[in-house]
Amino acid sequence: MNRVILKIDGMMCGMCEAHICDTIRKAVPSAKKVAASKGKKEASFLTEETADLSGLKDAIDATGYTCLEIESVPYEKKGLFGRK
Repeated sequence: MNRVILKIDGMMCGMCEAHICDTIRKAVPSAKKVAASKGKKEASFLTEETADLSGLKDAIDATGYTCLEIESVPYEKKGLFGRK
């Protein structure tokens, strides 16, 4: 599983965050736990498939926000009390 983190400029309110989350869900149908934060200026999600990062950046940019950076890192779910 991978965690994708996007640095996004232009989010100003909760509706902006919702718009970004909707855009991510449409661009990456396998996305889970999609979240956006205007304060951190980032969005993130989990996916088991390899996401098309350039297509995702284009989808974000097409909404009027600016995708500054995308990072995909391996994600391993932690078990109860740190056990795997």
